[in-house]
Amino acid sequence: MNTVQTDTYDTKLADASILVIDDEPGMRNFLTKILSPRCRRVEQAEGPKQASAILDTSHFDLIIVDNIMPGQTGLEWLQEQRRVGLFADTILITAYADLETAIKALRIGVTDFVLKPFRANQILNAVSQALDRKHLRRENSLLRHALTSGQPSIRGRLLGNSPAISQVRDTLHKLAPLPTSVLFTGPSGAGKEVAARTLHSLSPRSENPFVAINCAAIPPDLAAQEFFGLVDGGETKRDGLFLNADGGTLFLDEIAQMPDIVQVALLRVLEDKRIRPVGAEREIPLDLRFMFATNADLEEAVKNGQMRADLYHRINVLQIEMPSLKMRAEDIVELAALFVEEFSTALGVPALELDDQTLLKMSRYEWPGNVRELRNMIERSVILNGFPEEFSGDGKITGVEAIETLELVTQRHIVNVLDACGGNRAEAARRLGVSRKTIDRKFATWGAGAD
Repeated sequence: MNTVQTDTYDTKLADASILVIDDEPGMRNFLTKILSPRCRRVEQAEGPKQASAILDTSHFDLIIVDNIMPGQTGLEWLQEQRRVGLFADTILITAYADLETAIKALRIGVTDFVLKPFRANQILNAVSQALDRKHLRRENSLLRHALTSGQPSIRGRLLGNSPAISQVRDTLHKLAPLPTSVLFTGPSGAGKEVAARTLHSLSPRSENPFVAINCAAIPPDLAAQEFFGLVDGGETKRDGLFLNADGGTLFLDEIAQMPDIVQVALLRVLEDKRIRPVGAEREIPLDLRFMFATNADLEEAVKNGQMRADLYHRINVLQIEMPSLKMRAEDIVELAALFVEEFSTALGVPALELDDQTLLKMSRYEWPGNVRELRNMIERSVILNGFPEEFSGDGKITGVEAIETLELVTQRHIVNVLDACGGNRAEAARRLGVSRKTIDRKFATWGAGAD
């Protein structure tokens, strides 16, 4: 592996992969010597034929190609490659930059010219600027996707110290360094995307994109283009979300609602780690970690034909079940305080007081919409400068009453979890992250015997 050199050009170079194509060994070696210490990967090709073979197995962020080569010019080769599906940016190096060549290069989509002879700093400037533009285009594309798909801005970390959420957090830390796909299950609003973002932030991919796709929000007839990209008439019309996420994490939400034709294509991507853009002849290798989420029963979706059985078994490698908010009632205080601070700061208004009665009422509420419902309620309350009547408090709870209230909240939480487990105390203890003996001791304190 290359040791990346730190200098003024390392903004995007350090993670870049570059292919150098030139029939002159001296020029190839010169460019490789300049770029290799600063880039993640640099490969050479002595001409168009060898370059085409390399592109059949590898994807590059940038291609530097000489124009005048035996058999086929660089521009002729680029035009041919665009037709079969070349998505990489390109820099043309040439000693002859006439107007006709410049016009043809622009039509083909060449990013920049560098005239021979050139110095090391000239090629480094051109490469650095090309990569900066590439990353800016990707960021703009992902931002447009987030805005047009109506995705909320979910950037928070996984909060809370309840046994249930602590167990999830411990699992995320164990999975972070691995490339394993993860399926997040649980009710709507329980924080599946927040958990996925947390896992991404803990992983070696944290500096690369996290791309979230709501499979139910993309029209079936456009899904393949949106996911895999589009080549039309020799021009790259759309990179696609999968390619934009390359090197990072792709999070597919509501996976059970993905169109059947895309399910087939996704299965191939998961098995081969390659995509074929719509209209392209060449497959593009990808480096992605996949995460999936659903609030549906996937086994039932397979039975009723909504989801392919082979895809279900492929994505169900490792499953993390996100607990509902009523199963982690101890976290409501921390979550509510965070949301009050977040919205009061964002809106520039005074923070609402979370007194003991308000918090007690919140802890007793069922929260069918889970954390999302709590967050939305507090946002409305901050805007209106007051909590709804069912949550508003008018005093403090102190002394013995406070101790009794805490014990009642704990009892209610354990009973709710036990109900969800059909009365199975061993399973309830597992979900709560405590021992079976702890559950039995609690029930003994409350006057109930062991089952």
